[in-house]
Amino acid sequence: MAMASTAPTHAGAVTVAGSKIDFVKIDDTITLRRMVIGPASSNGTVLFLHGFPETLTVWKQIAETLGKDYEVHAFDWPGYGHSSRPSVPQFSYSPMEYARVLKAYIEKAGVDRSRLVIYASDIGGLPALLLALDEPSVARKIIVGDFAPFNRPQYMYESLQNLKAEPTATPTRTYMNKTSEEILQNVHRRGLAPEAQYELPPEAQADMKDSWARDDVTSADAFAFYYSHFARDEDYLEANLHSLKVPVKVIWGDSDIYVKPDMGKEFAARTGSEFDLLIGIGHFPHLQDPARTIEEVRAAFAD
Repeated sequence: MAMASTAPTHAGAVTVAGSKIDFVKIDDTITLRRMVIGPASSNGTVLFLHGFPETLTVWKQIAETLGKDYEVHAFDWPGYGHSSRPSVPQFSYSPMEYARVLKAYIEKAGVDRSRLVIYASDIGGLPALLLALDEPSVARKIIVGDFAPFNRPQYMYESLQNLKAEPTATPTRTYMNKTSEEILQNVHRRGLAPEAQYELPPEAQADMKDSWARDDVTSADAFAFYYSHFARDEDYLEANLHSLKVPVKVIWGDSDIYVKPDMGKEFAARTGSEFDLLIGIGHFPHLQDPARTIEEVRAAFAD
């Protein structure tokens, strides 16, 4: 595996059985905490991109299974987990800025793009696609789901709409920080039928809670900063869809209350992408049905 040297152990260097956790310096502003697992000789590379309010630990179960055959990477976005949290305007936390970080990570990690599948959820989806506009060979396939590629407020949860602009953005961000404990407990199962409710893996729950606030920037702050640039970057993607050459697969939970499936259907139709609607699944398919995520990744390499 192509890996950077391990950074000195410090807060955030959690142990994940069978995986390696270390830190990769992107530039003078950003250092990412990342997880890598895989055999000595792999059948390809998978890069998982998490959403709000997650950290790389949400991919542990999936990584340990896929890591028997593939080199699996995941990292904390800036503002999440134990990656850097610079102040604004030193770092904007915009989707375009995240796309730059993603490109740098792929280069730093020495990933073979011809053998790379990117699986991006929630806030990870738009940066992956923005990078693909400029880098048609960034991956052999990108799997995206439950995100917002277009500026369609009518398809989005009210609090997400409110984050996009003032005068509602700041009060919404303040409220999210005040209710962080409730968010971390319930964001993944909100809107699901009682029989579909599920618990997060304890390690992931603890990591998200312990890393919510660091260096005077919370995960809600990073999320709000991202949303302050969201419409601009969504509009850029929509205006340049003709440049999207990387094969894309779109998956969506039919019970997602945060971003309605209509968003995914429109994106898939306009890009000629395959679209799968997952019945009984909410906004976090990889948490609710990890076996399906594993299946999607294996299928991407079989294409």
